[in-house]
Amino acid sequence: MMAGGSSVLIATVAAIIGLGVGAQILADRFQLPSIIFLIAAGLALGPGSGLVLESALVTRDSFGSALPAIVGLSVAIIVFEGAFHLHLDDLREAPAENVRLVTVGALIALLATTAVTKFTFDVAWDISFLIGALLVATGPTVIAPIVQVVPVRDRVEAALETEGIVNDVTAAIAAVAVFKLIMNPNEGDFLTLFVERLGIGVVVGITVAAVTWYLLRYIDLSPGNAPQNSRLLVLAGALVAYAVANYLAAEAGVAAVATAGVVLGNMDLPYEENISEFKGDVTLVVLSFVFIALAALLDFGQLISLGYRGVIVVVAVALVIRPVLVFVSTIGDRFTTEEKVFMSLVGPRGIIPASVATLFAVEMQARATELREAGMIAQADQLAQGATLLVSVVFLVILATVVFEGGLARYLANYLGVIPMRVLVIGGGRVGRTLAGRLEERGENVVIIENDETQIEIARNEGHTVHIGDGTDTEVLKSAGADNARIVAAATGDDDANLLVAQLASSEFGVETVIARANNPDNVGAFEDLGVRTISSTLATAQALDNAIERPALADWMGEIGRSGDVQEVEVTNEDLIGRPLREVGPELPSGTLITLVARDGETQVPSADFVLEAGDRITLIGQKEDVREAMEYCSP
Repeated sequence: MMAGGSSVLIATVAAIIGLGVGAQILADRFQLPSIIFLIAAGLALGPGSGLVLESALVTRDSFGSALPAIVGLSVAIIVFEGAFHLHLDDLREAPAENVRLVTVGALIALLATTAVTKFTFDVAWDISFLIGALLVATGPTVIAPIVQVVPVRDRVEAALETEGIVNDVTAAIAAVAVFKLIMNPNEGDFLTLFVERLGIGVVVGITVAAVTWYLLRYIDLSPGNAPQNSRLLVLAGALVAYAVANYLAAEAGVAAVATAGVVLGNMDLPYEENISEFKGDVTLVVLSFVFIALAALLDFGQLISLGYRGVIVVVAVALVIRPVLVFVSTIGDRFTTEEKVFMSLVGPRGIIPASVATLFAVEMQARATELREAGMIAQADQLAQGATLLVSVVFLVILATVVFEGGLARYLANYLGVIPMRVLVIGGGRVGRTLAGRLEERGENVVIIENDETQIEIARNEGHTVHIGDGTDTEVLKSAGADNARIVAAATGDDDANLLVAQLASSEFGVETVIARANNPDNVGAFEDLGVRTISSTLATAQALDNAIERPALADWMGEIGRSGDVQEVEVTNEDLIGRPLREVGPELPSGTLITLVARDGETQVPSADFVLEAGDRITLIGQKEDVREAMEYCSP
């Protein structure tokens, strides 16, 4: 440990935590991935910047031989955090494309990046393959902040997040296998090392996940402290999985924590929201440690020394290899061309390449020192140069892709038109959250605007996107996406606020559909006199009660909507349906689905069998939920 002893170490830890918190605050403030600010902090505090005393925050000296363990445990927590959020239901958004992205796409990225690195730097194949394996991974730590800022369609978000999470794991394991061969060529062959670690990791991960789930579900965790104990138990499970798998086979822990994370994340766990929030906070701390570790191995001189060859690798990875693998993996018509271009230009490399590269470089430098002491100067120099190139290339690609792709993602999305029009719900109370949930089930891009901290927390725990602010403020509406909104629903408990929101949405932003909730039935007339479409809570409740009394069959059916039945309105855009009567169109719809209403030129009617559809007609479909959704896709592809 360097001079200064424990006082320097305490100062280092405090600085790391402070920088991590500051980076997160800046990321939220500027709506950019936090990794941008963490990298900047790591570089600023590194040996090459001269911004602080060089000896104060050189992580290798501060933490001594414990650095590999610190980085390894950090990687374990980060991988577990990402895998915990990989819900299998998300894969259904684009199942074939998701599979191709993490198989064919990953293979293209691995081989092409390896080749580019090899022939650009004229370096050994094993080092090139190690760099190629690490640069396959994008990662949830950089993708998640981007899709939070850029609300793309569900299928695009699911594809990017699934690719990031799965490739984080497979890339790390592949890199580990290559690294083992670099450090000990007699270790075996790549495929055996890969399968061995993957297999051990999967078995250990499933076992630990099963034990953790059983303890959470069936063991009394002290009711008074159950949420806290649940959080600690899951964290302990992740670390145990990592440690056990690593004990059985070196570096198999990555697969173990990933498997445990996926399994637990798809189980019905008590206090899941508390667990998820806690893991996010822990991840923030370990992210900080990993990126401060960068300061021990990287300075600006190393990046600059790559010269034009570094630029060639970055351009090849980001602008050639990435588009090729995306377009190959998304063959078909599920994604539009614009969405494919967006996905091609948004593939920043994340924390796993940085973390694993840092860990490997530390071990390679240590091994080089041993070889040098043993008199094997040539081998030591080659290994040390490989370590420097590994860290420099990986971090140059991370810097370039995170800064440019992360920073420009929103502008690219707007230019390409891949952000679906929003639905703004003003008010995050029970009415607003229920409405948002029903709209989200239909695939709408819903944002709730709320300024009450309690309601914000409840809404976010239920999985809604919440924009914090006063919905009657023009700037708040604008920042929430009112310029790109097609529906604004004012659903607060304050009629004055609802009226003001409705007027702003219509006059300032020209929103197509504006609806306001009237809590006091006496205000309905005043709302409508001002041209605001109004729903009275009192009248709606009375009508529902009247239906239950006089029209019980209708009331029962309406109660089923959202569960098994559904009613939807859609614009007819399928050219095959235009100019044809309903008697011909009806049999082509899914069984049990009926066209009950047609709206044309502001008039709505119950159509006859001879009614001929025209372009722009809005038809109301009624039937079973899945059948109605299929019919909507058919009528409006």
